[in-house]
Amino acid sequence: MLREKITGALKDAMKAKAEIAVSSLRLIQAALKDRDIAARSEGNQDGIRDDEILGLLQSMIKQRRDSIEMYEKGGRPDLAEREAAEIAVIESFLPAQMDADAIDAAVRGVIGELEAQGLKDMGRVMAALKERFAGQMDFAKASVMAKSHLAG
Repeated sequence: MLREKITGALKDAMKAKAEIAVSSLRLIQAALKDRDIAARSEGNQDGIRDDEILGLLQSMIKQRRDSIEMYEKGGRPDLAEREAAEIAVIESFLPAQMDADAIDAAVRGVIGELEAQGLKDMGRVMAALKERFAGQMDFAKASVMAKSHLAG
């Protein structure tokens, strides 16, 4: 379903001659194709699932945020603006993002549900969060929150 949305958006962007959207969507499709090829080598002939696509999109956004930071330090605001525009295109395919309070509530809920006791359970907690909230949550923030709840 998400694949079809991306393909449709690419066609629309091409018709509208939206250069940044077209290039961003082509990058998404190239990354998807790479992941699909890797999945086929592991026996998955259908390609990656929507939750994995959401994870891919989030990692693409993280890469662009890192690039923005580097471009701003390097005095290249033009390139930083382009990266920000690409983020906007990519984010349009993600579900609404959880705020800090919602992330904290989800972390506490998973910790309680799994009966996690300490930092040794961190991996289980993060795996459950990634499975349930792919594309909706900043997992770096969730990791910090989980670590503080499990350590304290």
